Amino acid sequence: MPIDPSSTALVLIEYQNDFTSQGGVLHEAVAPVMADTGMLQKTKAVAQAARAAGITVMHAPISFAEGYNEISSHPYGILKGVVDGKAFIKGSWGAAIVDDLTPQAGDIVVEGKRGLDTFASTNLDFMLRSKGIRTVVLGGFLTNCCVESTMRSGYENGYRVITLSDCMAATSAEEHENALRFDFPMFSVPTTAEEFLAGLP
Repeated sequence: MPIDPSSTALVLIEYQNDFTSQGGVLHEAVAPVMADTGMLQKTKAVAQAARAAGITVMHAPISFAEGYNEISSHPYGILKGVVDGKAFIKGSWGAAIVDDLTPQAGDIVVEGKRGLDTFASTNLDFMLRSKGIRTVVLGGFLTNCCVESTMRSGYENGYRVITLSDCMAATSAEEHENALRFDFPMFSVPTTAEEFLAGLP
C-alpha cells in the first residue's frame, strides 16, 4: 500500500509505562498480547522508519491530575479501572511515555487526552487538518478501546485510517482478535507493521 509521507501521520496511543512496562499498573493485563504481537519493538521500528520517510509522528498519552477531578466522580467501565488502579497520574513514572518511544525532535505530543477517543478531548483534528494530513496510522492501547474509538472517529471525520494490527494490544487475546476481525475492517485498513513499512517510499 503506497504511502504519501507529506499527508500521513502516525498516531501512537498511550504507549505509557502503566501499560508497556513491568511494574505499570495495567501492564500485567496487556503483557500476554504484547508478547504475542511483539508490538513494542515493531512500533519502535515503524516510528523510526516513519520519521526517516518524513511522516508526522504524534504521541497521544492519557493523564489525569491526582484525584481524577477531570472526569466523573462516579466513573464506570474502563475509566473506573484507571481510577481504582491510580493509573496515568500526571507527572508519574506510570504516565510517562515508554523509553523505547520517547518523543524525538519534530514529533508532536497531543495534549489533553482524558478519555478514550483521541479526537474527542484534544485538538488532534485541528493539528491534522492544519498540516494537510489525510491518512492517519494508528497503534497503541487498548486495541478494542482507545485505538478503536480513535479509529472510528478518524473514519467519521473523513481520514483514510490505517490500523497497525500487530502494533497494539488488549487485555485478552479474544478482545484483541475480535476487534481486528469484526470491527477494524469496517472503519480502517488493517495492516501489519511489515506491510506498512513495505509501502514507505
